[in-house]
Amino acid sequence: MTKISLVVSDVDGTLLTKDKTLTVRARSAVQRLHQAGIGFTITSSRPAIGMRFLIDPLALWLPVGPFNGSSIIDPEMRPVEQHLIPPGAAERSLHILREFGADIWLFTADKWLIDNPRGSYVAHEQHTIRADPTIVTDFTPYLASACKIVGASADAAGLERCEKTMQQALGSEATAVRSQTYYLDITPPGFNKGTFVQAMAKRLGISLDAVATIGDMQNDLAMFSVSGTSIAMGNAADNVKDQATHVTATNEQDGFAEAMEMILKRNGVG
Repeated sequence: MTKISLVVSDVDGTLLTKDKTLTVRARSAVQRLHQAGIGFTITSSRPAIGMRFLIDPLALWLPVGPFNGSSIIDPEMRPVEQHLIPPGAAERSLHILREFGADIWLFTADKWLIDNPRGSYVAHEQHTIRADPTIVTDFTPYLASACKIVGASADAAGLERCEKTMQQALGSEATAVRSQTYYLDITPPGFNKGTFVQAMAKRLGISLDAVATIGDMQNDLAMFSVSGTSIAMGNAADNVKDQATHVTATNEQDGFAEAMEMILKRNGVG
């Protein structure tokens, strides 16, 4: 069995608990990976600013992958690679999100733009990414600089239908996938968490068979498909678990730490 040389983790629903906490056991598990010479980094639907608070506690030295891996940012928050949604696809996605009644958020490299400050998930996102939105009345001036567009909706079934409609409408012009049951992310075409994993493996000069990935949502399947070992959280949907090589405990039960301890044991450490 190939030893693991790199672990790439999702953030929300995986590394963090429901209240967005990094547990002592999770932090300790990452420290043990470092000590064992196993690379570790994170990729997330979050913007780069929403990942900054994890850099120091996890002693991250590899680049991280915000916007579902469509950007690559070094630990000093400097862009290594940055890609944008084509403006036409961005405009089309706004129309579809409005048709389905979802709140619209647009993220540029450094801003979170909203037009409805009373939206159901605005306060939740502020807590999650530790940043405040900029309120606008028109997204048009920002369409050419969109790193990610999000449709936020409490109607989970409706957002799932919106996801299918969005994928059909955008085709290969952009990627549309849910990062939570209440968030539909539209990101640049041709890039996802899987391409981020491939970029990190190439950077380290290792085989993809030596990479382990861990996550809980549909947007994590892209990295499951390219890594030698994939781990689904216990809180993941059944179709995510079905496509993983292992299933760990939930994020409320330190499932991330449990999975890292399994990897260390597999590598003959501890």
